[in-house]
Amino acid sequence: MKKDHFAVRTATVDDVPVILDLIRALATYERAPNEVTATEKGLVEVLFGEKPAAEVLLAFENQAAIGFAVFFHNFSTWLGRPGLYLEDLFVKPQHRGKGYGRALLIHLAKIARERGCGRMEWAVLDWNEPAIKFYRQLGAKPMDEWTVFRLTRDGIAKLADSSLE
Repeated sequence: MKKDHFAVRTATVDDVPVILDLIRALATYERAPNEVTATEKGLVEVLFGEKPAAEVLLAFENQAAIGFAVFFHNFSTWLGRPGLYLEDLFVKPQHRGKGYGRALLIHLAKIARERGCGRMEWAVLDWNEPAIKFYRQLGAKPMDEWTVFRLTRDGIAKLADSSLE
């Protein structure tokens, strides 16, 4: 990786169109191109509004956005410390193998250290063997005894509307 051709920086509200393009590229890579419902207006609100829900780092090669990391803070009750949760890490396929994913993770690790985080966590699709191998090489360990659960918007509404009985 030639450092003079590569840069990582925190996204700004002006980057929302680029962020949405990267989200769409990620969805295509993850075999779900039609599942993206995010909009520029919505991203402006949730990323740069009064109470931002997440932060975004952008990776550039020769001034072109080639990847991103979307993250937010969670909390470990056992550690009594905040954690950094990596929601998405994505480098466009044609730019992989140049160290850009590693550079994004190093940048995130520095943020986590500066903010006193007790850990960094993320999920990876079971079929994504290249990513699993990459994360293991960094020293990350899979949480084999844990299963991720999810309620979608409909499930949230159904639970919220249910009675206590």
